[in-house]
Amino acid sequence: MDLLTQVEEFVNTMNGILFHDYVVYALLFTGLAFTIWSGFGQYRALTHGVAVIRGKFDHKDDPGAINHFQALSAALSATVGLGNIAGVGVAVGLGGPGAVFWMWVIGVLGMSLKMTEVTQSMLYRDTRDPNNPHGGPMFVVRDLLASKGGNLGVTIGGIFCLTLILSAITGGNMFQAWNVAEVTTRYFEIPGVSSMDATANFNPSKLAIGIVLAILVGAVIIGGIKRIGAVAGRLVPFMCGLYLLFGLIVVMINITEIPGMIMLIIQSGLGMGEADPKGAFIGGTFGYAALWGIKRALFSSEAGQGSAPIAHSAAKCDEPVREGVVAGLEPFIDTLVVCTVTALIILSTGAWNREAEAVFDADAPITLEVQGEEWVLTTPALPAKTDEAKRINRVAEGQPGWRHNDQVFMLIHAEKNHDSGHEVHRLSGIVSEVEGEGGAPSTYTVEWSKHPVAFEDDERVVVTLAEPGVYVEYPGATLTAHAFDRAVPGLGKWLVVFAAWLFAVSTMISWSYYGEQG
Repeated sequence: MDLLTQVEEFVNTMNGILFHDYVVYALLFTGLAFTIWSGFGQYRALTHGVAVIRGKFDHKDDPGAINHFQALSAALSATVGLGNIAGVGVAVGLGGPGAVFWMWVIGVLGMSLKMTEVTQSMLYRDTRDPNNPHGGPMFVVRDLLASKGGNLGVTIGGIFCLTLILSAITGGNMFQAWNVAEVTTRYFEIPGVSSMDATANFNPSKLAIGIVLAILVGAVIIGGIKRIGAVAGRLVPFMCGLYLLFGLIVVMINITEIPGMIMLIIQSGLGMGEADPKGAFIGGTFGYAALWGIKRALFSSEAGQGSAPIAHSAAKCDEPVREGVVAGLEPFIDTLVVCTVTALIILSTGAWNREAEAVFDADAPITLEVQGEEWVLTTPALPAKTDEAKRINRVAEGQPGWRHNDQVFMLIHAEKNHDSGHEVHRLSGIVSEVEGEGGAPSTYTVEWSKHPVAFEDDERVVVTLAEPGVYVEYPGATLTAHAFDRAVPGLGKWLVVFAAWLFAVSTMISWSYYGEQG
């Protein structure tokens, strides 16, 4: 087992613990409790919070390093990231429209979580250096539990710091860099680097992108919280405004689809009717949709995670609740505005239940048979993409439209899929380019993954091909880019790639600071 695989398994294990279903539901009910306890403080965030960030209550003599707006921008810099572009696509692609409803629920309840955790951290922040205060959950538990004696508070604070550092490495940096690399290499090639040089575990283009990201982020964080606040104060409004502007243009192009989409979101979210499996969407049960919506919203807004209080603790403020009210605006902007626009783009353009991009002929030599304990799919060379797929992806005339290392999948009928509630499964594969001999054009083949043999009532379940269509997998931010391309071919290439770089850099800047504080 290579090092990369070991790291991936470790991250997946920790993710399973930190984002376990029980933890997610605990945060959901905690947010509900804080909402009631605060007398629906979300209203205060949307009214008083706006007045605070406009500078109405700024006092230059208050302890702190940055003003309220810069603190909000620094925290939003971490939350408004690729979770808004990529995470929403994952939630909708797997959970269906119902996931968006539960993102809204968490967005509202997350406002009360943010208000409470930031207020607590402001109460217990370390202001011994009034020009550079420090705070966060680790300071809260240390001081609150000091009266209990022993090292309980220090121990819990230390555990939080370890999870904070892990989050900074994974979600705060690895996830961002991976998404930028995915969406950039889908549309652009680095001069002198061939896609044929890439393997499943190494891609020179992606390595170069990671190095550039590291340099950009390092140039900012070396200046500390003041430089981070100054950069975030300019970068966050620009990138949010740019993304929302073009996002709303796409929504307006498909405005006739929006009322039906909103109704479908509500009905699916409340379990009043599930979205029918169609195209690339294989279905999602009520519970599966709710779980993905909650997870994506919590990941995107970071509500209850304890990270935002670290940025807000540096704010010039002598009223803890005032900064807490400002923090309540983050889930509103992040989840209820930016994530919603992304979801409507993906839903209204049909990217979530898109059609196959190529279809094998009826007489194509396709086999699906048992070999040992697995079902093995064998297909001939891929046919050229459909005219519509070529139009969306702007494929040159006479070109097949495939690329080496493209991720694809086909649909099979097998045992019941408990996540989707149906018998349809995705069988994924990787495209390989086979160069033609003597000047002949290249052909493209697929190495398909294996599907394990399953039994129901002591009988082996027979696996069959659901349809001859080949679908392209759009991981992470590439699904959102594809949605933009479906509305205006070429828009996703420029807008989403540019936005992905901005969102990723801003998130990595703030999370690097969080990790350093931990």
